[in-house]
Amino acid sequence: NPCSCLSDFTEMMRALGYPRLISMENFHTPNFMLVSEVLLWLVKRYEPQTDIPPDVETEQDRVFFIKAVAQFMATKAHIKLNTKKLYQADGYAVKELLKVTSVLYGAMNTKGEEYADVSEEDSSKFKFYLGSKIADLKAARQLASEITHQGASLYDLLGKEVELREARRESIARPLEINEAEKVMKIAIDCVLEQVQKTKDMLNNVALDEANLEARIEKRKLELERSQKRLQTLQSVRPTFMDEYEKIEEQLQKQYSCYLEKFRNLTYMEQLLDDQRQTEQEMFEESANMLRLMQNRLREEEHQHLLKSESNDDSDIEIQEDEGSNSEVEDRHITKQHVATETLLQG
Repeated sequence: NPCSCLSDFTEMMRALGYPRLISMENFHTPNFMLVSEVLLWLVKRYEPQTDIPPDVETEQDRVFFIKAVAQFMATKAHIKLNTKKLYQADGYAVKELLKVTSVLYGAMNTKGEEYADVSEEDSSKFKFYLGSKIADLKAARQLASEITHQGASLYDLLGKEVELREARRESIARPLEINEAEKVMKIAIDCVLEQVQKTKDMLNNVALDEANLEARIEKRKLELERSQKRLQTLQSVRPTFMDEYEKIEEQLQKQYSCYLEKFRNLTYMEQLLDDQRQTEQEMFEESANMLRLMQNRLREEEHQHLLKSESNDDSDIEIQEDEGSNSEVEDRHITKQHVATETLLQG
């Protein structure tokens, strides 16, 4: 029953000391994060030094995590887990988790029965921890694998004992021939001497290579010393044209400073000239405007004077004479104004 399995699983996890409370509602829907966390915690409780990667963000990481946990449980604890049900992360995954928790829970109960006489305070603080015996466990597993391998090889050798027994008896019964033994020993000695000679040749070649390298190094050192001495002589020798070059450089520096001073003065004078021209242009425009206004005013006055002279043509002779005298005075005044305008225009 899934409900009973889930209740057993929660009780076992609580007894094993899992820090988080697991309720029956956690597995109503697929909850892969909780399943991965529980699996990693169980693996760490079984072997704290395992290196299973805890990344479960992508689908590939989850598949790799489930396979790694299943392989670890199969090789280390001999517990076969269904990877498909674990990947579902629902009630069916609880049944697979229950296989591991039941083993750990049974081991904890066995350990508790052995130490039943422990005080209540110590029993409340008891936690199942297999890490202290991990070295002994690894050594035992290694010895078991070696025993298995040696047993298999021994079985194969015992199977060949029937054939080997006859060959061994024939070899023992056959008399030993000194000539053949001497030949075999000579062949072995020749092989060893040949290897020794090859080794000596290699050592001689290494010595020759070392001597050649040392000779090249000495040659390079001499070339380097000669180059350094030549460089020092070239640095100490003063060229023939260096004095003339320095004099010309000093003259060029003076000419350049003079050029800078003249260039600054020229720029300043051009700026003053532009300002003066702008001022004269403004004064000219102002005078032209004043002359234009005076011309307009004189024209208006002449026009008014002509209108008055036409209106007074039918008056008396005396009045005409008076007006004539007045007109003469006005004519003189107008001529004076014309002369003044002409002088202003000329100016």
